[in-house]
Amino acid sequence: MRESTLWFWHLLAGAVILILLAVHMTIMHLDDLMLLLGLSHGDPIDKEIVFARSQQFFFMLTYILLLGAALYHGLYGLRTILFELTLSRTLEKVVNIILIVSGLALFAYGAYAAIVIYLMKEVQP
Repeated sequence: MRESTLWFWHLLAGAVILILLAVHMTIMHLDDLMLLLGLSHGDPIDKEIVFARSQQFFFMLTYILLLGAALYHGLYGLRTILFELTLSRTLEKVVNIILIVSGLALFAYGAYAAIVIYLMKEVQP
């Protein structure tokens, strides 16, 4: 039961990544299409535009969701590959702890960065 639940979350994270990357690719790389739709505000990698986008709650939330989904999907995939090596029970526990701690640390750091930028008042030189 536990493995099937983890696998379900792995698949769900993959679907979230697919949707959020589609949004990212449209905004960042299809700027001509966005211009035709009247949604473009200039070069998507210009620092003022990146900052303005980061000031929107929607983008902060999508950055954090994409970060969490990508970390879970990637680290669970790595865990699955490592467990196929037929590790001992003790080594499996060590791998689980290392992946959980590193995933939480990376998520905390990335979420902190997204929130700090969201709360900033102006672009820093």
